[in-house]
Parts: sequence; structure tokens; C-alpha cells
Amino acid sequence: MFERLPEPRVSRIYRTPSGLVTLHEADCLSWLCDQPDNSFEAVVTDPPYGMVEYTPSQMSKLRNGRGGVWRIPPSIGGHQRKPVPRFTVLDDSDIAQLYDFFRAWGEALRSKLVPGAHVLIATSPLFSHVVSQAMVDAAFEKRAEIVRLTQTLRGGDRPKNAEDEFSGISVMPRSAWEPWILVRKPCEGTVAANLRKWKTGGLRRLPTGPFVDVIASGPTRSSERALAPPPSLKPQAFLRQVVRAILPLGEGTVLDTFAGSGSTLAACESIGYSGVGVELDPEYVSMAATAIPLLAQLSVDSNGLAPGAADTTDHGRSPRPAASVRRKR
Repeated sequence: MFERLPEPRVSRIYRTPSGLVTLHEADCLSWLCDQPDNSFEAVVTDPPYGMVEYTPSQMSKLRNGRGGVWRIPPSIGGHQRKPVPRFTVLDDSDIAQLYDFFRAWGEALRSKLVPGAHVLIATSPLFSHVVSQAMVDAAFEKRAEIVRLTQTLRGGDRPKNAEDEFSGISVMPRSAWEPWILVRKPCEGTVAANLRKWKTGGLRRLPTGPFVDVIASGPTRSSERALAPPPSLKPQAFLRQVVRAILPLGEGTVLDTFAGSGSTLAACESIGYSGVGVELDPEYVSMAATAIPLLAQLSVDSNGLAPGAADTTDHGRSPRPAASVRRKR
């Protein structure tokens, strides 16, 4: 479990017994303003896709099973399906607020990252262009989109209240993928020079070859949901792959400003990376304090990389053991 640390400026701070991972209960924009420049080498985060769904009023409806923006699917064959947000209910004003938030977040984040730091952001096919443009306008370089291949509950429905009349029609395609936007703070000089100075600028290769932009990913396992039940929980098998890749030399600190129940931080803990998370919702903070060490201990197949396993990458260096990973906090 986490060790509680005293800190007067935020509600709560937790740290794993290893000292690798720290979680702050705070508003991420305010918290970022208090951080020194050049504090972090990477970001991997799963923010609210449409923002509206994680407002206090909508979260209250979700937790009470009342829906709102959240669609509460019926049980099928005795199995209760997970809630999913209905992003099609968002209007032009909601989309504009989404852009404004990510523009402000990107501008607040940029100076806190070292040159060449990559930022990986989970998003939705409906809004990935909005988030991408906001980050580019915040002076980040668009580098790629990582495609997580996974079947979701979005799309595939027949026209509402006319299902029988238009039985051969789907309103939109059934989603089978999830985009993760990859942007980078510009390097100082060449990538090689930036790697030498800041340890950033590229992505860590797999033992079998380059890190690729399409990753097959099944749904989050029931064993993980039992530890951290939020509906948007991403699987450790996927997160450990992308978290590992985000630090090209296996050195530095990974930041998650929308930590939720701590799945990204658990991936950091599992592979021996330093991680710092920020989460505003106190219920998720309490959940993460218990879930992170347990998720980190799960055995998963992360493209052949066992939990905590060392591997030799093609830059000719073996990664440092967890206890000697450079930390700023």
C-alpha cells in the first residue's frame, strides 16, 4: 500500500513503498504551475475524453446509476456491460471548451517538460483532431497517433426508436480502435544531442525491433477491474508497453496529470520507472492508493516483457535497476 506523506499545499500525497511512484490529490493546472521547469521527461495520460463526462454532476449520476452523459447499457445474457460516455451529446460549445482546456493544459505543461519530452494522450476518434490541434497550438510537435486495437461499445447501434424499421442500418461504425496522440516538445539541436543532454527525444525500442504505432489490445481484464473499477480503465498489458517506450533510455520521470485510479502509475511501478500522478477526484485518489501496488504486481503479457524484467535495448546499454532510476522527487 501507499505511505501517507505530509504536505500542506494539497489535500493528500501518497508514495509507494519502493519510492518510485508518487500521487498528488490536486487540480492538475494549479499543480503544474507550482512545479519547477524541466521537471519531467515524459507524459502518459488518459484524460476525460469529452471533459463533460467527468464533471461532478455527471460523475454523481454515473455512481448512482442514473446515466446523464454516461450511457448505462443493459445486461446481456446475465452480464452487466460497463458504462460508456455518449460523446455525441456534446455541442459546439462543449467542443470549444475541450479545445480551450487542452490548449491551457499544453501551455502549462510545456515548460515543465525537458526538451524532447514526449506526451502520449488517450483520446476518442470523435475528438482526437481537437486535442491534436490544441497541443500543436501550444507549441508541441505532432509525432504520431498510437492505435490501440480494441473492441469498444461505441457505435454500431441502429437508429434510436426505429430499430425495427431500419434493422439493416448502423448510425455510425462500431469502434474497434482507440487513438493515443503522440506529441513532443521540440528538441535542443539534433535528437542525438538531445538524448545526450536530456535523455529524451526518441522512443525506446523493443528487444525485437522498433516500437510500432499499432498495438493489439484486448479489453481490460476482470482481475484488473476488480482492483480499479472505473469504466475507462486501460489494461496493464497495453500501458506497460507505451510507458516503457516513452523514456528512450529508461531514465527519467513519467507524469500522469489525470491519474484516475492509478493504472499508468502502476505500469511505471511494474517496469521500474519513476512516476508522478495528479488526480482531482478524492474517490479516485483513495482507490489508486490501494490499486497501484496491486496492479503493478499482476503478471501480464506486455509484448513479451515480463513485469519488472530488464532487457537490453539496441542503444547498447542495460536499463538501471528500479532502485537507481533517476528521480526528481
